[in-house]
Amino acid sequence: MTEPSRETTPEAEHDEAVVGSAAEDSAPESAAPAADVPDDAEGPDEDGTEDAAAEAADGDGSEDADREAAEAGDAAGGEGGTADGAGTAAEVSEAQAELAAQRELRARIEQRKADKEGPVDAGAKLSGKAADLLAAVRAVESGTKTDTDLFETPAPAPRRAAPEPAPAPLVRPAAEVLSAAPGTVAAVREILARGGAPESLAERVAPLLGEGAAQVLGEDPWQLLSVPGVQPEQADGFARALLGDACGSGDPRRGAALVGWLLERAALKGHTALEIGDVRAGLAKLSVPDPDEAVRQAVSEATVLVFQEEEESAADGFDDADADDAAEQAAPAAEPAPELPVLLGLDRYALAEESLADGLARLVKTVTPEVWDGPELVRAAGAHGLVLHTGGEAARSEPVALAEGARERGLRVAVAVHSENGRGRLDTAATTVATLLSGADGPGRDEDGALALDLLVVLDAPQLDVEDAAMLVESLPDGCRLVLGGDPGVLGSAGAGRVFGDLLAARVCPQIASRTPDPGPLGELVSGIGIGELNQVDAPGKEVVIVPVRDAGEAVHRTVQLVADSIPRALGVPAGQTRVITVGHGGSAGTRALNTALKQRLNPGPGRFGGYDPGDAVAYAPAPGRTVTGTVVSADAEGLHLECEDAKVVVPKERVERTLRHGWALTAHQAAGMRWPAAVVVLPGDAAGGLSRAWVYTAFGRAERHLSVVHGVDQALPRAVAEGVTPDRTTRLRPLLEALLATPED
Repeated sequence: MTEPSRETTPEAEHDEAVVGSAAEDSAPESAAPAADVPDDAEGPDEDGTEDAAAEAADGDGSEDADREAAEAGDAAGGEGGTADGAGTAAEVSEAQAELAAQRELRARIEQRKADKEGPVDAGAKLSGKAADLLAAVRAVESGTKTDTDLFETPAPAPRRAAPEPAPAPLVRPAAEVLSAAPGTVAAVREILARGGAPESLAERVAPLLGEGAAQVLGEDPWQLLSVPGVQPEQADGFARALLGDACGSGDPRRGAALVGWLLERAALKGHTALEIGDVRAGLAKLSVPDPDEAVRQAVSEATVLVFQEEEESAADGFDDADADDAAEQAAPAAEPAPELPVLLGLDRYALAEESLADGLARLVKTVTPEVWDGPELVRAAGAHGLVLHTGGEAARSEPVALAEGARERGLRVAVAVHSENGRGRLDTAATTVATLLSGADGPGRDEDGALALDLLVVLDAPQLDVEDAAMLVESLPDGCRLVLGGDPGVLGSAGAGRVFGDLLAARVCPQIASRTPDPGPLGELVSGIGIGELNQVDAPGKEVVIVPVRDAGEAVHRTVQLVADSIPRALGVPAGQTRVITVGHGGSAGTRALNTALKQRLNPGPGRFGGYDPGDAVAYAPAPGRTVTGTVVSADAEGLHLECEDAKVVVPKERVERTLRHGWALTAHQAAGMRWPAAVVVLPGDAAGGLSRAWVYTAFGRAERHLSVVHGVDQALPRAVAEGVTPDRTTRLRPLLEALLATPED
């Protein structure tokens, strides 16, 4: 691997040969997520919480996602702002429509599970310590004693009565979409005030905890942790104010709530479950005196589920003879097999992974194999119900050609992508996964409520989280073919899960690797990064340019110069068609700092519409894990009007602060699945510790014609590309798939 050359020309500071370095947006997969307690650099928001919506939108719980209220302000306030009370009159939001459309599907999923031979038993495969834990929990629930004590601690005190938990939805509800009765909100507001918590949380707490939310909080103040963004120290202060000396760090209610909180934080980093040891370590860092007892309490109250998955040798390509030989070779050592890890997980992700595995198995087993003439991908799709396709941007043409050929065969076909930006890059009719699920676009549904399809092609599959994937697969009828395509080198989904990666690792269906390379110097550069090589590329048309900087201040200055002057003048790419990719929201060269500087240069104004002016570039998160880029058009009594790709969107004033950011600069997670004519990747010196190959690959791959890298990390970039492996996510989908579908390889 060679360090890219640096050539400097007199024309514009822009023209200096490039290949930069990347710092990960505190990726969702950051190391040791379970045990780490967030230590945010900029602290909580003014209401005492982090900007959880922004966190979820990036899928990054460890990233600096708190947002200062001054950045967005009050959407209704200021000169020329939107009128008071306007948000309530706005038409049903996209997220509300999505939730409504899924209620019937969730009922179908539950009915399908009920029609099976029996319910999913989370403890069916448990052994060793996991089985001991489950036995101890069931003994506590039944009031009997057990001879098995996993933690070697006294039996817990009888647990308090708790309200019946609501069924976990497969689609993440956006907190701002949910509503509660005015009386419930008023009661919650009163108890929040008594505990010294911001009363503004009432409208978020009441829908989450239900009709008896005030009583629930009074009995268990740590239920405040169920609100995204609330930190343990804030919940502890609230509990002390309400309960006084009646509570302490060892309170069983606190321990159980913190177990759930740790798992929710892990989900923001992509995990659907965590090893029990990581949860214990996390509890110890939060000053829980008896982590073992806290875990037991959480399991007994059904706050979390416990799992121990069996490994399938078939998925590793062994046949019976291989297994016998391996056993004979291992026999002389007479070493016991290592005990499988015990996992803890939240029921919503457990249900999603189990439903997804069952749904994929159903598609595989109900399809009627046919002989389709054509390339390898076409033949595989004809013969199988589930096919994976891997490749870069240019390779997207192959599954698109498959879809067009299937339409010519008379099949009902749909192509779905991750973003509106991605849909605009296709030469065929397509929809997004979100609009397909919501019913806003797509083929419609048959009499059974399933999508009226014979073939569904999903591009950008690495961006599918487990809940959306489960809902998508459950929406497909028996016999439908599913082709999932994408680039396995990019950053994973913003939400929990590793669907595409788990499917590739499980090897339970055909995998077709494209041989179509991305063209030009940019394609050569990104392809090399994908295999761990940062190569010097010949870029005669200034397709790749490097801009060295000494510090973050210079990085911001040079970035603004590139977007506003150098790239438009040298390459003819307007500023509006260039996006800046940086390491995170906070810091001296994060999205906030860059967007502030870019607004001053590109669209100066007072921010009279809740911090925004007509012409501002924005990043809109209509639901957690989804980012749509657009431009502010105007504001009126309905809210803030945006032009997003080819769609017009109205954001009610009460949702502006939670769902909107300025969007000239994005994080790599926000930008995944999208591309622009030009991209500027900003890598300040303090980004070096967060670099990974996946981040660099994703960030550099957002450029179609030109890439500038504002480079301040020295040798950290080539080192990250060569050695930087993105930490894995803990999930359960692979063993579930292997148990249902794995067969020995030939």
